[in-house]
Amino acid sequence: MEARAVAKYVRISPLKVNFICKEIRGKQVDEALAILQFTPKKGARLLEKVLNSAIANAENNLSLDRDNLYVADAYANDGPHMKRWRPKAKGMAYPIIKRSSHIGVVVKERE
Repeated sequence: MEARAVAKYVRISPLKVNFICKEIRGKQVDEALAILQFTPKKGARLLEKVLNSAIANAENNLSLDRDNLYVADAYANDGPHMKRWRPKAKGMAYPIIKRSSHIGVVVKERE
């Protein structure tokens, strides 16, 4: 059995969050939460919220035991980009791409 949670349209680049996702993938949920609490990045705060939501989904909806849960998968996919323009020399325009991401966590029960 697996439980999942997804936060969509989060205003952070997926590259920044994927570095933190690699740290918690495959870890027990309590160990993953401890790693996220002591990681001084914005992506860690967002990933912590999604992980807590996935744990709550597993406990309440599927009646899984929290002690046996581990992070099976954590990912940050591309969301839509906001395109802005910055003036440059000689009347030209320079594109600024503000990225967003869809952050997801899947937790499973260890046998």
